[in-house]
Amino acid sequence: MMIISAPRVFDFETDTFAYVNELVWEYHLDPQTARARTEKRDPPPTYAHHCFVVVRSARQFFHAAEFEPHGAALSDDEYLKRIKAVVQTSPRAISPTVAKIKFPGFAHLREFSQGRPDLLKAGCGASWQSYAQRGNWRMILPFTRGGQQKVADSLREGVAAGRLPVVHIATFPALTINHALMLFGCSASSDTLEFQCYDPNLSDRPVTLLFDGKRRRFQFPRTHYFAGGQVNAYEIYRGVLF
Repeated sequence: MMIISAPRVFDFETDTFAYVNELVWEYHLDPQTARARTEKRDPPPTYAHHCFVVVRSARQFFHAAEFEPHGAALSDDEYLKRIKAVVQTSPRAISPTVAKIKFPGFAHLREFSQGRPDLLKAGCGASWQSYAQRGNWRMILPFTRGGQQKVADSLREGVAAGRLPVVHIATFPALTINHALMLFGCSASSDTLEFQCYDPNLSDRPVTLLFDGKRRRFQFPRTHYFAGGQVNAYEIYRGVLF
């Protein structure tokens, strides 16, 4: 098995948020049929429908921010100003050589999001940005097997280049999943690509998005909110390294 690694290493333990995109529904999956029964969460979530916002922001922080653990902590107002400056950078045009936005007093994004979660949630963007993401229209069009092969090849190249591809996975017109992931690693064998992903619904571990080269289909594993199975995938916020 060949391991494809990015020139810049994304570390799940330090480069992800400590909080998660919360779910409006509780999912109860039948182990025999894999069908899901849902009920509204009680109490209702306070930070839901932010999956696109969370992965986009993680990518922007990776490329545009620099943490300085030994620096003096700033005021909340100044931190919020810098958070907004990060998310105002283009998620598509990525330049490793531009000056980084400094965050003194914290070692990395995970620590910062543990210490200042409310600032990050307020500054990274509202839930409507997930719905208004301009690439959402793509999921209503047909997905061909050849097209999915091209997506998989492009994602593999993007991971190797350090682009940290963000993908939209969906089962439209079914509504079993409509979600965003960020890819940061890839293992390749003769018939399979295994992408390591940051899932904004989970903060404790990465997940895997598989591409079956024989069937030319993406597979997403069972989680606490999805029964597992085939999904369609395409890249959004497609970045250009320069």
